Amino acid sequence: MDQKLRERLDKGIALREEGRAKEDMSILNEACTLLMKMSEEYPENAEINYQIGIAHDNSGFTKEAITYYVKAIEQGLSGADLERCLLGLGSSYRLTGQYDKAVETLQQGVAEFPEHRGLQIFYSMALYNTGRYNEAMEIALMNLMETTNDEKLQYFKRGITYYAQHLDETW
Repeated sequence: MDQKLRERLDKGIALREEGRAKEDMSILNEACTLLMKMSEEYPENAEINYQIGIAHDNSGFTKEAITYYVKAIEQGLSGADLERCLLGLGSSYRLTGQYDKAVETLQQGVAEFPEHRGLQIFYSMALYNTGRYNEAMEIALMNLMETTNDEKLQYFKRGITYYAQHLDETW
């Protein structure tokens, strides 16, 4: 990517982030417009399409975001951008009721980026939406116990960790 394009893309990303942080639709629209113009010039650029997906998502246009997320992945998006794109795409599928696609996408994300807790939690929610309650609870509880500093929960860590994997077990 040449320096001029990188600067334009960075400006679009900064605007999108500012609009998201401020929850300001006019800034988000400006970012989306800038990114869309870039996409017209560089339709095969995975990073631009990915950023358009995020901008749409941040603006509440989840269905539209899906198209750009998919395109970015098909165009070879990689690394941290792919990690975030899979989360965005899976979350968007879930939000639009496409639960099986959400599970498939988020499962791919968890497989490729196993340390990303956001992917794990969104995967857990998608599993819940498909009726896979035990798996969903196990993932959520394990993440909770691996990240909490709450002394009262830590006191019961061994039991919670065990029961996370044996939710239906009784004695």
